[in-house]
Amino acid sequence: MTAIKTALTLADFDYALPQRLIAQAPLAERSASRLLNASAGPLCDLRITDLPSLLQPGDLLVMNDSRVMHARLQGVKASGGQVEVLVERIVGGAEVLAQVRASKSPKPGTQLILEGLLNVDVLGREGEFYRLRLPGNALDIIETHGRLPLPPYIARAAAMPDETRYQTVYANETGSVAAPTAGLHFDEDLLKKIQAQGVAVAYVTLHVGAGTFQPVRTEALAEHHMHTERYTIPQATADAVAATRARGGRVVAVGTTSLRALESAAMSSGVLSAVKVGAGETAIFITPGYEFKVVDALLTNFHLPKSTLLMLVSAFAGMKEIRQAYGHAIEQGYRFFSYGDAMWLTRKNNPQANLKANP
Repeated sequence: MTAIKTALTLADFDYALPQRLIAQAPLAERSASRLLNASAGPLCDLRITDLPSLLQPGDLLVMNDSRVMHARLQGVKASGGQVEVLVERIVGGAEVLAQVRASKSPKPGTQLILEGLLNVDVLGREGEFYRLRLPGNALDIIETHGRLPLPPYIARAAAMPDETRYQTVYANETGSVAAPTAGLHFDEDLLKKIQAQGVAVAYVTLHVGAGTFQPVRTEALAEHHMHTERYTIPQATADAVAATRARGGRVVAVGTTSLRALESAAMSSGVLSAVKVGAGETAIFITPGYEFKVVDALLTNFHLPKSTLLMLVSAFAGMKEIRQAYGHAIEQGYRFFSYGDAMWLTRKNNPQANLKANP
């Protein structure tokens, strides 16, 4: 017999990725990306335009309608030292929580001069973030003077095409510092085709924080503390989930952010397969062994080695299955990360089967 390994470590979620496979720019068309069908059965190489063939009438597609803020601002401290500010979230009319990169940490009571004209007060530290006060409405200032914050693995500055391509076509609620990237593959034609075959579409909002790019720094996963993100479940979406369950359809999450919002709301509801309406904060950390309550299938991009999102998809589809899928994707030259290709996963029902077995 084999023993089940329950104490998972960071090394269980590592893999070698050639630098050339990290997508640095979007393809000419949103729906031109490749799609790896890694659900039950042999791995199958498809295109995003084949997604309707994987969906069934009566299914529900749940998408994250968060919009990326122009959250990156450059400037100097009053002393003249260079600073870079990445807004994490807006916490009041003029106040934000932000990461501040500088040679020396700015002290409370000092000022930053951002984009050459914004006098920003440093109010203090709150954990890893600084509380800053901007000279006016924070969202208006950020959208007017800030830059789109491309992920750290894209080795270039944001350009004009990113203004549209690093947003989903259905983005509506501004508040993220990173795009919900699985949704970047959808154009209007694909959405219409999916809905025309009897698949319903609903939306959640989860504002993606900068923590999505933070590495896991503890070898023992049980010691890792997740970043917190804000989410909202509309009444219409909760009703759509209930109706899907009633008709025997599947709840399909577009991206790990949609999945995290749904599963967090299900934990809050206290009722199996039901999601609680309203706004909340989530620090849900999904690792193999987690029992999924709402989501049956997942469309997702490929994730960084040793990342919490790689752990999430391993919990969803199985560690062995994800390892094989990633190996196949690397062999076949799939494009990875935010502007990369996608994979289709279905939930592995037995949570214990997700755990790595020791010989």
